[in-house]
Amino acid sequence: MVKVKLVRHGAKRSPFYKVVATDSRYAGDGKALERLGFFNPMARGQEVKLNLNVERINHWVGQGAQVSERVGSLMKQVQKSA
Repeated sequence: MVKVKLVRHGAKRSPFYKVVATDSRYAGDGKALERLGFFNPMARGQEVKLNLNVERINHWVGQGAQVSERVGSLMKQVQKSA
């Protein structure tokens, strides 16, 4: 099964997350099928905090992928601001 989820990157106490479509059989930081955006909770000033390719996420959901709770709430934030 394919899941759309966050994968943590960045240094200690400085998180940065990539939004990826991945096979659920792989480990948490395993091979990603496609990178769908990023989330930077530590963004300040002019830095971009959230960037999602909603069209591609909807494509994966149409193919039967499951979206994690956090990615679902981030998608709602994007749709509210659009």
